Amino acid sequence: MKSRLLHAVVCAVAFSASTFAAAQGAYPSQPVRLVVPFAPGGSTDVLARAVADGLRKELGQSVVVENRAGAGGLIGTEAVARAEPDGYTLGMATVSTMAVNPLLYGTQRVDPARQLMPVASVATVPVVWMVNPAFPAQDFPQFLAELRAHPGKYSFGSPGVGSLGHLNLAAMNADLKVDVLHVPYRGMGPALTAAVGGEVQVQQDQYASAQSLIKAGKLRAIAVSAPARLEGMPALPTLAELGYPQLNALGQTWFGLVAPAGTPDAVVRTLNQAVGRALADPALVQRLAALGAQPDGGTPEAFAQRIAQTLAANRKIIETAGIKLDE
Repeated sequence: MKSRLLHAVVCAVAFSASTFAAAQGAYPSQPVRLVVPFAPGGSTDVLARAVADGLRKELGQSVVVENRAGAGGLIGTEAVARAEPDGYTLGMATVSTMAVNPLLYGTQRVDPARQLMPVASVATVPVVWMVNPAFPAQDFPQFLAELRAHPGKYSFGSPGVGSLGHLNLAAMNADLKVDVLHVPYRGMGPALTAAVGGEVQVQQDQYASAQSLIKAGKLRAIAVSAPARLEGMPALPTLAELGYPQLNALGQTWFGLVAPAGTPDAVVRTLNQAVGRALADPALVQRLAALGAQPDGGTPEAFAQRIAQTLAANRKIIETAGIKLDE
């Protein structure tokens, strides 16, 4: 699948730029639709709206966010895959939609490697690892020692079977050689509530939504999956610093833009460059920072490589842990 994904970026643009320009005129000449495959108000939606505002300035056209939630992101992603490849429909891509769903649901409905083209990586959001305040550990070394001393005693709440939280737990159990039990909930909200109430003792969440609980003393942060220490929590070490670079990389949640396969290369490049300029705008950088997000950018090929690497890593986790949706 890795080779097919990279091949799609380079070779799937069957339309020539000159033919497209002659038939359609200068791009963009009308509003662009940005499909978010999750409900309004979530981190993907908030991030998409910030990026849409930046693209409006760069493209000189409206960028309308459309939420198409359902089936773990499949419905919205499917809508993008089936859209006309003319540059006027884009999709918000996440680790779940591009590098988890194809492994758990198969590719009958959506095959990202065949039906979607990476446009640009947008941002990376760090994930904070936390424990209930009653957990007998103040830092990560103590946390690890407690887990190893009592295998099977503690539990972790995820937003559901096959979620990123579930995969991160499976990777943590394998990498740290511990045994923390998985407890799936119907969404991140109930999982966080369970951690705050002590129903489960171990939790992880994106920094943007976790920071208020940490600052209120309802959960205790012990480590973060991030390229560097967080400005808002400078004393919190990264998992890479603690000696677990692979777990650190897996825990980082990335977001990007994709287009239907067959979108003209000239249009993809125009969009990619617009994203790059938008991410250089201090106003957008500040909006992303408020979400705990770090701007990415880069070429379509670089984003394709990142997707392929995440897909390979997640496949290994799923196969090793035996994760299935009917658990």
